[in-house]
Amino acid sequence: MTTETLELDAVTVSRGAGPVISDVSLTVRAGEVLALVGPNGAGKTSLIESISGVTPHSGGTIRLGGEPIDKLSRVARARRGIVHIEQGRAVFPSLTVRENLSLTASSPADLDDALARFPELEKRIDSPAALLSGGEQQMVVLARAFAAKPRFLLIDEMSLGLAPVVFTRLFPIVGTLADSGVGVLLVEQFTGLALGLAKEAIVVASGRVTFQGDADRLREEPQLLHRAYLGG
Repeated sequence: MTTETLELDAVTVSRGAGPVISDVSLTVRAGEVLALVGPNGAGKTSLIESISGVTPHSGGTIRLGGEPIDKLSRVARARRGIVHIEQGRAVFPSLTVRENLSLTASSPADLDDALARFPELEKRIDSPAALLSGGEQQMVVLARAFAAKPRFLLIDEMSLGLAPVVFTRLFPIVGTLADSGVGVLLVEQFTGLALGLAKEAIVVASGRVTFQGDADRLREEPQLLHRAYLGG
């Protein structure tokens, strides 16, 4: 049986005067986590925005299940199963937790499945999202993504603005999503945790890939990670 893939072939994203990230090729496989790491300003966010359709790419090809999706809108890509969790906690503050989750859940069963992953939310189900803590709001974002039944999940800096104790509670949920068959492309500033969860890793520095391979190797060889971050 062939594993479904999300593939980038020599993708370049340009803004203003020139490219912010160039000639990136990668494959995200269903049921696996691919860590995308690198220094701030390396182009990681621009790359995943190009996959979800937030930002157009200026070169290369993006394929979902072998089919090019370059000309599809962001909405059309989401309908095909590409779900993007952007930086920050993008909840709808005036809506309740239930209403937030209902935006992506296509049935009551999907909503119940999402809540089962986050039992803490059940007692806040009718509370406006604005009244939740930062960690609870991030749970809503993750639960909403799960309710959408993604084929591939793009996560951009899930830990941003969260206390470490909260983030370490939430982070393993990404692994359970992969275990359920979802392909995950994970951008994360806590590099060690991201590499510990991923099977493969890509490092980008100054807009180009400087390492691509086994995540465990990168985690276990700090000097290799250091060179990759420097673009060497």
